[in-house]
Amino acid sequence: MNTSLPPQASSLSVRAAALAVAACLLLAGCTGSGDARLDSDAEAAGKADTGRIKVALITHGGEGDAFWDLVQKGARAAAAKDDIDLTYGNDSDPTKQAALVRDAVRGKVDGIAVTLAKPAAMRGPVAEARAAGIPVVGLNSGIDAWRSQGLLEYFGQDESLAGRAVGDRLDGLKAKHTLCVIHERGNVGLEARCAGVKKTFDGQTDLLYVEGTDKNAVNATVTASLRQDPSIDEVVTLGAQFALDAVKSVRDAGSRARVATFDLNKDMVKAVRSGQVQFAVDQQPYLQGYLAVDSLWLYKTNGNLSGGGVAPVLTGPAFVTRSNVASVAQFAAAGTR
Repeated sequence: MNTSLPPQASSLSVRAAALAVAACLLLAGCTGSGDARLDSDAEAAGKADTGRIKVALITHGGEGDAFWDLVQKGARAAAAKDDIDLTYGNDSDPTKQAALVRDAVRGKVDGIAVTLAKPAAMRGPVAEARAAGIPVVGLNSGIDAWRSQGLLEYFGQDESLAGRAVGDRLDGLKAKHTLCVIHERGNVGLEARCAGVKKTFDGQTDLLYVEGTDKNAVNATVTASLRQDPSIDEVVTLGAQFALDAVKSVRDAGSRARVATFDLNKDMVKAVRSGQVQFAVDQQPYLQGYLAVDSLWLYKTNGNLSGGGVAPVLTGPAFVTRSNVASVAQFAAAGTR
């Protein structure tokens, strides 16, 4: 049986096939090559050909402070997304933190994210990084210093604003005498929080300095203050873990003071939900770490500057109270709030 087409039909078929192929090529849609080219173009639009970059995150966080675990978790999530080689260093001693920044400069990293809790100590190493052509962004502490030191961007909470908001809230709660507990002397962010409280709170505000690295000493000092002055009806702490210590101090002192705090974690969610702590001011540390690292990738690959390089990117304050704590509970349990 002969299945071949007549010469004229065969010629028409070939011509039809050729026209179909030409149409497909023009539309770039009938073969896999068109889709692949579009995918390649889309990928190129979001990624510059810089290779894998190295970023150093260097903070003043002390050992054992769960707050910095949240910052690191956010930073590592951004690094995983952007395929960044991320290293983390921390030291509450400003001289040692400065040395870590200088080590990163000598290691020729492609970007540095740093906290400016003690801005004067960071001025020299940040200048060295800039001289070496290494972009530096700030996070968490130093909202009043980042621009003067030449950092590209800043991610964090306006601590003075947050403190003033707490003062206003305490007025609304009819508090009369507040003890504001500072767990790290000289930390500009912590000092600004209590100064903000004092500025707007209509009652009396006393400052109490404690050694935040010694849990037992914190408890003993706060307990002694409450015993010495029974008129204190509010204790404001500047970190979630210190609020839980303050709850114990109130109990040990036989005081009727209430406790409020800055910062949030999963244990604080439970304390707010149970009423042990009146409220927490969330500055979103996970977000701070994430944005700081991601911003360096965006700057290196696309020249982007959040806030235009002149305005900070605020991550707080947000008040978490008994009435809205359920909305953040799942995220706190996952370790992202």
